Amino acid sequence: MSIILQSTVGGFSAQFMRKLPLVEQAMREHGLDPAEFVISKDYASTAAYPIIGPFFFNYSVFFGEETFTVTEPNDMVFLDYFFRRVLAADGPPEVPRRPGLIRRFFGWMAQPV
Repeated sequence: MSIILQSTVGGFSAQFMRKLPLVEQAMREHGLDPAEFVISKDYASTAAYPIIGPFFFNYSVFFGEETFTVTEPNDMVFLDYFFRRVLAADGPPEVPRRPGLIRRFFGWMAQPV
């Protein structure tokens, strides 16, 4: 099964719906069951000008007994954030450390001319 989507503001964008299966696949690869997740989309606040509409949406994610809410301007920004959270389930990636400025300077000075 896939992630359950709920919205009080007219649904999710077509681009979001096309990319969602890729996120669900990444979740399965990281040992997460997409069927345990519910994503809810609501307006972040009322619009100052009703013709324009609100500029941000609240995305609430429910899984098990846990929940979190983020405010983003559109569906794709939220999906990118959610995807990074899924990948972060294993911990931060190993980033090779670059030698500091002093170590590079002394290494450069130690080289023969």
